[in-house]
Amino acid sequence: MARHDSRIWPECTKMIGLLCLVSSILLQHGASGQRVKVDQEVTSYPGQTVNLRCAFADPTGVQLSMVTWMYVPEPTQDPVNIAVFLPGNEPSYPNSPVKGRVSFVPSPPKVDSPSIQITDVRMTDEGKYACEFATYPGGNVRGTTQLVMLAKPENSASPVTVVAGTKPITVASCKSANGQPAAEISWVTTANGNYTTKQQPGTDNTLTVISEYIMVPTPNDNGKEITCVVSHRTLVKPESFKMNLAVQFAPQVTIEGYDNNWYIGRTNVALTCKANANPPPTTIQWKSTTGEFPPAVQVSENVLKVQNVDESVNTTFFCEVNNQIGTTKEQFGILVRETRLPERGPTTGIIIGAIIGVIILIAIIGTVIALYRKRKAKVLGDRPPKYKPPPPNKTFNSTNSANMLLNSSNAPVVQNDFHSTQSQEPVTDLDAYQDEDDDYDNGGLNNRMHYVSGAPSGWDDPGNNEVLPPYLHVDVDRQDYHPVPNISRGESFVSSGMFV
Repeated sequence: MARHDSRIWPECTKMIGLLCLVSSILLQHGASGQRVKVDQEVTSYPGQTVNLRCAFADPTGVQLSMVTWMYVPEPTQDPVNIAVFLPGNEPSYPNSPVKGRVSFVPSPPKVDSPSIQITDVRMTDEGKYACEFATYPGGNVRGTTQLVMLAKPENSASPVTVVAGTKPITVASCKSANGQPAAEISWVTTANGNYTTKQQPGTDNTLTVISEYIMVPTPNDNGKEITCVVSHRTLVKPESFKMNLAVQFAPQVTIEGYDNNWYIGRTNVALTCKANANPPPTTIQWKSTTGEFPPAVQVSENVLKVQNVDESVNTTFFCEVNNQIGTTKEQFGILVRETRLPERGPTTGIIIGAIIGVIILIAIIGTVIALYRKRKAKVLGDRPPKYKPPPPNKTFNSTNSANMLLNSSNAPVVQNDFHSTQSQEPVTDLDAYQDEDDDYDNGGLNNRMHYVSGAPSGWDDPGNNEVLPPYLHVDVDRQDYHPVPNISRGESFVSSGMFV
């Protein structure tokens, strides 16, 4: 077991060492690659001069021995040297697609910032350009720039004249020629169809995009608007091309003018032959089933006029229309009546409409009033009452009651007091009750008797035969009657009956 472990340990040590070596190389290469500063992408148009910048970020402790610019047209192709600079020597420019148009800037170049420029660039110059430094002791490091060549395309669009049918065909075409990169084409229309797009090589390494709109054309599609929209990197905003579909079709014929009320003796009536066609009709002809027109009939272009309706007009007429696509024939039979049909008065509809409008208006007003009253009743129901309801109206004979209380009719104060109370309708007045309470507290006999007789008893009036309770029997002689003086609360008094 010990021998087996001793064999495995050296193998693991070798593997760990190899991994550490690879990691250090990769880290060193990554760190070195980050020290080369270049533009990730540069765009240019044909005929312009483009600058490709390159610089070594920190040459401290590093010896730069040589700089080489390379062109990489395709990922699968080998790089091509286009410019080489060795410090202490003149720059050299090997054979390449850009020879004679490439140079170092500034001149003479600096080994730590060897930028180049390419004049009169072409569409074929598009690709990757690598700036590579030969360093010691780090080795070779590089940075890559993508040169993107732009070419503004020439855009155009046009409808395709077609004949209405049952098969899908191209009705409009849109083209974006010699652009770089390829343009994007879309369509906007209410027509029912779809479109196809294809690319093909253009001039000087450009691309041409062609899009076609395909549909089954019908006569109703003629004149519909269709728009081709081209989007491209060189355009500030998409370019739109508005068109109208051009669908040709045979004439569509209709005959108008007959109101089903041609009666004998009617004058100046006519039939009109109307045709919708693309291209426009070339000829319009009226014909009759009898071969000849009645004497009262006159034909003028697409109008058949009848001066005076009679039995001979009771026939069938044909309208035949021709154009380059075909011929269409439409027929119409005339029914001549003996008498005129009654005509509806022009004001009948107005009267009916007015009546309906008035009914609707009344209904609306009634609804509004009902809602208003309902709302008002609800609001008033939520509020407290503004007055006290009156007490029940009871029959009460004040004169007899006073006589029974005093056993005499010679009490003028009481009599007058009761007469004044009887002269008015009973009213519930909370303030009056308060005044009576005050009068009662002041102790006057008149006031006390007035209070007792003035308040409703709540029982039916027994009349003159009413017998008062014992505590209300008072034997008062007119000569012995002395009114009780008004004594305020808190004071004491001694009546004459208290002295012995």
